[in-house]
Amino acid sequence: MPRVVLSSLNETAVLRLEPDADRRWWSLHHAADRDRPAWYASFGARTPVEVIAGFMDALTDPASSRPAPSDPYEPLRQRAWSPTHGTAPGLVAPDGSVFVQRLGEEHDPGAWFVTATLGPSRPVWQARFDRHTPVHLISAFTTALADPQPVLRTNGPLDLPTLDPKIISRRFVDVPEAFVPACIVDRVLLLAARHDIPPADPSPPGPPPPRTSRSR
Repeated sequence: MPRVVLSSLNETAVLRLEPDADRRWWSLHHAADRDRPAWYASFGARTPVEVIAGFMDALTDPASSRPAPSDPYEPLRQRAWSPTHGTAPGLVAPDGSVFVQRLGEEHDPGAWFVTATLGPSRPVWQARFDRHTPVHLISAFTTALADPQPVLRTNGPLDLPTLDPKIISRRFVDVPEAFVPACIVDRVLLLAARHDIPPADPSPPGPPPPRTSRSR
């Protein structure tokens, strides 16, 4: 089982992958900034890679001016998610399989919980963000979570909870063997291009240096 530790160049953020059936597999710990205390985010084993990538892409994006919803619920409302009923306010997906909630004072005030479940006793995965997690990163996560585009998966046993035919619509397609490594290369190039900073405009030439003359 792979164990991976990645740190940012300035060593303020550490992302760990620690496969363990009894723990969250992905965890991100970010050091305190001048205007924000330390914070963390975590993702369970079956959290779709697309929504983790949405969060991490926003974290590593150098274009800090990129617009993002200031309310993490907004991308969900646009996809017809409805309010939950209970002690913790939040939204539930139209099919009732995913809940996004922000905890109240009685638990971890301000923390966000995202839970995917196939029933009261059939949890699939959970993601959580503490109350100091930047809101634009949580919005990036919920934007990816609400994306209606189908995702590509290899064929697997139908008894996997994530392939429950009552929840998941499947369509089989054949792809060339070279498709997977090509997708990885394309993604790496796409992310690398975000760090290409255009060269500064050349400054206009200054006046020529004064000429000196010599007399005999």
